[in-house]
Amino acid sequence: MASSNGWLILTALALGIAAGVGASALGDGWRDPAIRWASALGGIWLDALKVTVIPLIVALLISGIVGGAKAAAGSRVAGNSILWFVVVLTGSAAFGGLMMPLLLGLFPLPEQAAEALRAGLAGVDKAAAASSVPTPIDFVRSVVPSNIFAAAVNDQILPLTLFTAAFALAITKIDIPRRANLVDFFQAVEQTMLVMIGWVLWIAPVGVFGLAFALGAGAGASAFGAVIHYVLLVMLVGLGVTAAGYLIALFFARWSLRDFARAMIPPQAVAISTQSSLASLPAMVGAARGLGVREENSDVTLPLAVALFRATGPAMNVAVAVYVSYWLGIELAPWQLFAGIAMASIASYWAVSLPGQLSFVTSIAPIALAMGLPVEPLAILIAVETFPDIVRTLGNVTMDVAVTGAVARKTPSPD
Repeated sequence: MASSNGWLILTALALGIAAGVGASALGDGWRDPAIRWASALGGIWLDALKVTVIPLIVALLISGIVGGAKAAAGSRVAGNSILWFVVVLTGSAAFGGLMMPLLLGLFPLPEQAAEALRAGLAGVDKAAAASSVPTPIDFVRSVVPSNIFAAAVNDQILPLTLFTAAFALAITKIDIPRRANLVDFFQAVEQTMLVMIGWVLWIAPVGVFGLAFALGAGAGASAFGAVIHYVLLVMLVGLGVTAAGYLIALFFARWSLRDFARAMIPPQAVAISTQSSLASLPAMVGAARGLGVREENSDVTLPLAVALFRATGPAMNVAVAVYVSYWLGIELAPWQLFAGIAMASIASYWAVSLPGQLSFVTSIAPIALAMGLPVEPLAILIAVETFPDIVRTLGNVTMDVAVTGAVARKTPSPD
């Protein structure tokens, strides 16, 4: 998605909240109908976005697992790289699930602002979300779906994802011609869904304006403070993952922090300015080789990392879902948090290189659904993804080079 549209969405958020705050000063005869119309407008846009989630999840996961299995079988370096990716992505999800509740405890929203915000989100169906949360026994029992189509219809996202992952692994075991036919089909579905999401995001400024208007009218000026609070905390989680990249460089790649920090200046500068891991790839290759990584390692691990590895994604995505529960005043049960961490881990294995708003939709909505949370607040938060996306790319680039060094140290030279 073009960065200009990202700024249009952000502008629509600010204007919508401001207009809603202004409308809150009007009498109920004007204010209430305006909120209903704005909510309806935003709701139509949100439903258009939600309808693409399930088919996109299935297509992305199948394409990602089959492609990853093929790459892992191709060489020892690729196999070790993918193993590192899985370990780091899983740890990232757990970090986000633990870190965001801690940050919310240390830096809570002022109570008055929190109450005002919840009033502004009163239209979100929290009761339906709460009723979908299973007991611990029901949660374990529901992991394997008895009817995959019913799981899709009822937004039972974790069972659906586990079935799809098993289906994708089974595809890797069938004969090559049939496997290729299935992969081509699901890749076509993936590309089609991404085109449709692109259309929906093209009109996102209109939908976000409507939802932001309703939020501003209900929460007042507190909505601005809440959005800033969200952005800062999610960025802190991403910076925590970035710091973990330095630890991997120190303890597993065995580089000095000084050398690693100096080598990372060019790729990090590109990452911040472009918000693109792909654009940062040449600088990452230069940094890795400057740190002594052999060409046969950097030329395999770094392209794989750009294609498959989003180290900050699981942590920041779980953090967003936890923050949504905080906004709505929903206390998460431990198994809800576990479901979110599991879903974020699995979702990250298929994450492809997409612009910020697209990846926000494809990655965080499944996590919220797995945790039994409504996805409506995500339509507001997508507007400010421009800022966390800078930290996402910064952390991803840092971790890409660190993991490349770790893989290179454990992979003996062919000489």
